[in-house]
Amino acid sequence: MDFNFTDGQLMLQKVAREFAEKEVEPISAEIDKTGRFPRETFEKMVEIGFTGIGTPVEYGGSAGNDIDKVIVVSEIAKQCAATAAILSIHSIFAQVINKFGTKEQKEKYLTQVTSGGSLAAFALTEPNAGSDAGAAKTTAILDGDEYVLNGTKCFISNGGQAQYLLIFALTDPSKGLKGLSCILVEKGTPGFTIGKIEDKMGINGSETVELIFDNCRVPKENLIGKEGKGFMIAMTALDGARIGVGAQALGISEAALEKSVKYMKERVQFGKPLTALQGLTWYISDMATKIEAAKWLVYYAAHLKATGQKHTKEAAMAKLNASETARHVTNLALQIHGGYGYMKDYPLERMYRDAKITEIYEGTSEIHKLVISRAVLR
Repeated sequence: MDFNFTDGQLMLQKVAREFAEKEVEPISAEIDKTGRFPRETFEKMVEIGFTGIGTPVEYGGSAGNDIDKVIVVSEIAKQCAATAAILSIHSIFAQVINKFGTKEQKEKYLTQVTSGGSLAAFALTEPNAGSDAGAAKTTAILDGDEYVLNGTKCFISNGGQAQYLLIFALTDPSKGLKGLSCILVEKGTPGFTIGKIEDKMGINGSETVELIFDNCRVPKENLIGKEGKGFMIAMTALDGARIGVGAQALGISEAALEKSVKYMKERVQFGKPLTALQGLTWYISDMATKIEAAKWLVYYAAHLKATGQKHTKEAAMAKLNASETARHVTNLALQIHGGYGYMKDYPLERMYRDAKITEIYEGTSEIHKLVISRAVLR
């Protein structure tokens, strides 16, 4: 396998890195502190073409593939995990429409969420249906030419800011998971309101909300795929989303290592730089090795997806490993920085908080272990 980036990917990485340093990093602390959604940064990502990666040019996209997505998301995550999460989650919508949507749906919606500037979201989780998607209670019952949605979704990233949302609801509640379908809902539709805005531990600039549907009517042509295929669509989308979380975790880890190396070269204790202390250099060795392993798992999963190969197990492995690496690496990086790392004046404590969510959303680590073990033992 060729592990080298193409010239185009090297250029994309350079552009993403410069963008992250110039546009993302300067407001990263502020949006973490205030919880403000960085709409201006999202609009700049639209302008530069990041929101169109993976979508055909004919639908307003930038072409490219999942390896390109990992490159961009990881570079942005080095400066701000919340901004990387916004982009990664947004891309799930285009992925689903591109794969399961009709020609009319692609023409109507893809351009809007790639080059048109509209934010998108993906809503599967409910108060009693987190890891257990089969416990979903939200319904979408066909009434003439419209689906009538009733129910509540929770912990929905981008949900309060998105113009377009993919809602997973039961079109036939008697069938359980086999009655789950995917319905597209537009912001402002009567009967659809935003509930609680969550106060989170990390990625605060990525708004997370509750969605409430009370006799919300949407046209039946907003059904994505076929009735009863919602669980399959959701799991397919999550395979890609997990690679995205792996990319976020990878970026956080790489940034934590870079900051630790710089600090150890500059910080002097007992008359010597920290690089002279063997215990701390072993931390660096451990961090670098785990990051390198995580990197190749993430890129391998992206490679399989980009080339149309099965990747459910590999996406789970990549997400599991990269997220645990991010938590481990940021912990060691904070330890290396000592009291400075613990202070909010420095980015390490934010990175430490941000890293934790990568072990939870788009499937917990425990769920990924189930996915992996079932694939290996079948």
